Amino acid sequence: MVKEIRIYIEGGGDSKNTKALLRQGFSAFLNKLVQIARSKGIKWQIIMCGSRNSAFSDFQNALSDHPDAFNVLLVDAEAPVKQTPWKHLKFRDNWDSPGVDDNHCYLMVQTMEAWFIADIDTLKKYYGQGFKENCIPKNPNVESIDKDSLEPNLKKATSDTSKGEYQKIQHASQLLEKLDVAKVRQASPNCDRLFTTLSQIMGGTV
Repeated sequence: MVKEIRIYIEGGGDSKNTKALLRQGFSAFLNKLVQIARSKGIKWQIIMCGSRNSAFSDFQNALSDHPDAFNVLLVDAEAPVKQTPWKHLKFRDNWDSPGVDDNHCYLMVQTMEAWFIADIDTLKKYYGQGFKENCIPKNPNVESIDKDSLEPNLKKATSDTSKGEYQKIQHASQLLEKLDVAKVRQASPNCDRLFTTLSQIMGGTV
C-alpha cells in the first residue's frame, strides 16, 4: 500500500510566494485525490518546482531522497502527444525515464492553459465583463489546440476585462481553484488519466 504521494509540478515561477499560490490552486483542483489520500492515511504533498527542467531534476532526486514515497512528475507536454508519457518526453526533451514506469509521469496537454479553455463558463465568470468568448478556440478536444495559440488566445479574450489580460502567475492559481474538474477531465484525456490512475494507486475511485 502506498504511504505517501509526492507530486512534482512544473510552474510557480522563482519565488516562494508565487509557488505557494500555485500549489494552493493545484491542491484545490486535485481535491478529490487529496480526500482519498486523507481517508486512507496517505501523506500527500505537492511540490511546485518552477522551471520545466527543475521539475524533472527535483523528481529524479526525489526517487533517491524519498524512496518510500510514490513520486509523480507533472509537466506541460509542450506539443501534441502521440506516444506514452515517457516516450513523449524522450522525443520532446530527450529526458530518459529514471527507471520508473508511466504511472509516475503525467502531462498537461499541450499546456496547463488547455485546462482553463476546457471550462469556458468558469473563465467567463472569473473575468466578467469584457471577456471575449469568441477568442477562445471552440475545439472540444482541448489537447489538440496548438500550444502556441493557448496563452495568446487567453490574453486576447481577457485583455478588456477588469482583471486585465491573463497572467499565469497572477491568475492561474485562482482559476485552478474554480475549475469544474469534470469538464476538464472530459475534454482532456491526459488530465483524466492523472485522476484515474492516482486514485487507483491509492485504492480509491474518482
